[in-house]
Amino acid sequence: MRGPGELIVGLDIGSTKICAVVGEVFQEHVEVLGMGSAASTGMRRGVLVSIENTVEGIRSAVAQAGEMAGCEVGSVYVGISAAHVSGFSSPGILTINNREIRQKDVQAVIREAQSVKISDNQQIIHSEPQEFMVDHQAGILNPLGMSGVRLATNVHIVTADVTALRNLTTCCNRAGLQVAEVVLESIASSRVLLDREEKERGVALVDIGGASTELAVFSGGAIKHVWHYGYGGNSMTSDLAQGLSTPMHEAERLKLMYGGAIASMIKDNFVIDVPSTGDRKPRKLSQRVLVDILEARLTEILQEVNKELISSGFHKRISTGLVLTGGSSLVPHIADLAEHIIGVPVRLGSPRGLAGRVEIVESPRCSAALGLVLHGSRQLAGAALASQGGMGRLKRWWKELW
Repeated sequence: MRGPGELIVGLDIGSTKICAVVGEVFQEHVEVLGMGSAASTGMRRGVLVSIENTVEGIRSAVAQAGEMAGCEVGSVYVGISAAHVSGFSSPGILTINNREIRQKDVQAVIREAQSVKISDNQQIIHSEPQEFMVDHQAGILNPLGMSGVRLATNVHIVTADVTALRNLTTCCNRAGLQVAEVVLESIASSRVLLDREEKERGVALVDIGGASTELAVFSGGAIKHVWHYGYGGNSMTSDLAQGLSTPMHEAERLKLMYGGAIASMIKDNFVIDVPSTGDRKPRKLSQRVLVDILEARLTEILQEVNKELISSGFHKRISTGLVLTGGSSLVPHIADLAEHIIGVPVRLGSPRGLAGRVEIVESPRCSAALGLVLHGSRQLAGAALASQGGMGRLKRWWKELW
């Protein structure tokens, strides 16, 4: 028999890997119980190309996680890439006739903001209040208990492509799973990688995955901007394969063993064996040649991130800097390169606020799945508190969310 905690499963379906994490939710914390992963052969650059292959990968990853956790998995929180989403700000206004603002007023003004018309091929997946205004007072994070004539809000709406949502749900259903919620991966990752002060003062979260790089900007406690760039770790591997005339699988191995982000930090006399294609003999090359190739691609990716931050107007609004995650954030000295190019403090993301078998999910490759578990735990907490009622409980829940 299991204890009193409720189980939540996060499922990250990437273009190179599928990761599932099982967590148990208690009143004060979340414990990691199990993790599973499988190669993702049914996705290409964030686009589904084979339902059958994706279903097989989901089954394998979820089965591993369930076996490690000692449980059966029936439903999952699933991540969706920024490649399929768009975001915009929408206002909501509610007349409250000079009385105290209650929970139902806050819900009503958010619904008003959500009533904006969107295209038929889009569906709202997130609605995050940026701030509230009571009469002429702006910048309010929690209006509960205040009094006024008019309550207004600006809500950041995130919509996703309906076809992408339907395909994700279909794959999970065919793998025998129900979808509890589809969540933007960067929002999920932020739950476990960013602290409250960073999200309040302004921070950029950059996920350099296998097939792509994704940027999310948080400020004032909420997400403000998302962006997708179609190059990531796989492009680095392809560059190595071409530049070193070596097979792709050998290029990946060399990248993991000898990779780096700054060639000038590599000794010129350190030589590595590079397998050749076909029947040719392996060659000996300076490690610096390999790192030169990786640095060029990483520089391009980080320059594009910097351009997006500047053009979107958020570069000057990330006062706490930038956090790197994703498999390619493991490349040595990548934080130094990012600081040089973007000109803000940079740190590597690491999971926080968890208990249990945290050692099995320390890799940044698991951040999204882990964040999905934490997101699911907050959804459960919010639903439980709302059903119990009480202004004090609601205020505590609101404080946690912000």
